[in-house]
Amino acid sequence: MPPTLRTVVRRMNLRPLAGTSAPKVLEAAVRWVAVSELADPTPYLEGGELLLTTGMRMEGDQSHYVARLVARGVAGLGFGVGVSHEETPPALVTAAERAGLPLLEVPRETPFIAVGKAVSELLAAEQYEEISRAFAAQGRLTRAALRPEGMHAVIDRLASEVDGWAALLDESGEVRHATRGARPEAVTHELIRLRGGRPAEPSGRRREMPGPRAEPSGRRGETLARPVEARRGEPGGRGGARVPSSLALSAPGEHIVVLPLGGGGRPRGFFAVGARHAFTPVAHTVINAAGSLLTLAMEQGRTRLTAERRVRAAVLELLLAGDRERARVVLEPLGGRLPEEPFVVLAAPPEAVEALEPHGFTALHDGPPPVPERGRASAGASAQAPGGAPGRASAGAAGRMAGQAGQVVLALVAHEVAHGVAQEVAGGAEVPVGLSRPAGYAVTGLSTALDQARRALEAARSRDVAAREAEGEGPGAGGAKDRAQGGAGRGGRGGAGQGSGSVVGFDELAGQGLLGLLDPAAAQAFSAAVLAPLTAYGSRADLVASLRAYLEGNGHWETAAQRLGVHRHTLRYRMRRVSDLLGRDLDDPGVRAELWLALEAAGHPAISASPPDSSR
Repeated sequence: MPPTLRTVVRRMNLRPLAGTSAPKVLEAAVRWVAVSELADPTPYLEGGELLLTTGMRMEGDQSHYVARLVARGVAGLGFGVGVSHEETPPALVTAAERAGLPLLEVPRETPFIAVGKAVSELLAAEQYEEISRAFAAQGRLTRAALRPEGMHAVIDRLASEVDGWAALLDESGEVRHATRGARPEAVTHELIRLRGGRPAEPSGRRREMPGPRAEPSGRRGETLARPVEARRGEPGGRGGARVPSSLALSAPGEHIVVLPLGGGGRPRGFFAVGARHAFTPVAHTVINAAGSLLTLAMEQGRTRLTAERRVRAAVLELLLAGDRERARVVLEPLGGRLPEEPFVVLAAPPEAVEALEPHGFTALHDGPPPVPERGRASAGASAQAPGGAPGRASAGAAGRMAGQAGQVVLALVAHEVAHGVAQEVAGGAEVPVGLSRPAGYAVTGLSTALDQARRALEAARSRDVAAREAEGEGPGAGGAKDRAQGGAGRGGRGGAGQGSGSVVGFDELAGQGLLGLLDPAAAQAFSAAVLAPLTAYGSRADLVASLRAYLEGNGHWETAAQRLGVHRHTLRYRMRRVSDLLGRDLDDPGVRAELWLALEAAGHPAISASPPDSSR
């Protein structure tokens, strides 16, 4: 804080003449010393100066001169005697007394430059003291950061340093740690509002100020939010909402500063600091130092967490290789444990890793789980290639059938609590979750469970997509919408459109038959490719319906013809036409199976989009 007028008077032996009778008038801060003999020096002043003059041009009434100085906000007026005037003009003394302007007499032996140097030294000493206080506070914050409590200890120390409160918030604005007396509610509401969520609920009005220099109105009950800087459309906001880089909130008796944490463009959290008084420059320096320490601790923690997750991924590979004992030894230093058999494998998108980690052994896994080659071969299906030649189904479709590729997070959870954990994660993280059947650590058992969980996850994803599409199609989508929402009360759906992902168990897919194990888009593409020659056939006869009746009748001509209401010779002719168009032998059991699968897929446009009618 700059030196007061009283300090300057005492140090330079100045004599108060007028305007000093009001309480605390000599406690005014002196921010600089200015010397001027102008009749109106105010255009060259900023306010807070001690103005020195010898009164070279002072004659007559000085009330206008004094009024201009008071209006500018000078700290005081020093009059040097013995140059132009042997004593201070009485008119000036009278005007100063009336206006309440501190008027000081500067002795002839005191050079104006000496007064300036004294104030400059006092300002320098104050700045040095501020820097020293800031360095000392930074040292205390650093020592706090080294304590076992880590970030929480820094928050506690910061509150003490600023004589207020502090709180640590995660990326969504939820409070993770707060000191006694903390009031982070306004911060949470403001972050939600700026991210495009529901409006904040302050007492009185709340408005956003246009820039960092905007000042609060000071009306009682009004809270003002001043984003110093805000970015738009960063990840983490909803609907292109802006994510603030810093905030300043103020109200009568309450001042709050909010700063982001994290080294990237997207904040990984925030911390808020509040006090009843405005923050000094030293306090701002301390707050910024705390932000650096908190960010460093957060990034170091993330680095350690990333390393631990890599170790757990390696442990999972050891388990898949059948080396359970070595997996246990590698995992033990991390303080982790493998669940007892039987367990259930949960699969979810990678963003759910933090939600799953507290519930069991969790690891990120890249690529599909091992699938025997025979299984891969059987997953492929013949399809009509371009140009009419028979060929195989696309590699993409076969890959979907064999096991879903891409990174997922897998968790081994005790089977008694698996379903509850899945519902909690799906609701909290708003992601789909797939569950395997109960399994053990045998190589084939664990590999199969991973495959089941992945397939169930893909079904849950498809169900979420179908439900969202149904909800957005309007009245014409009533049937699909009913199917998508119908499972909410049966445990298959966590609530589409209600902030929860779907939960699908592999048992549920098995209950739907073979189609339940296939990706809907891949099955639809496969069906369209196989049946394209029949649907494009320019005949009045419905070859697709005839083929379905023939397969439903297990190749019995009389039974199939009666279903169609045609003569059996007519049906024989149609089947020969089908065989010619497809280039397939309808007597081959494998061909019949592929054609039946194509027909079933064509008749089920919402495969895996809705849960079965029975509970898991």
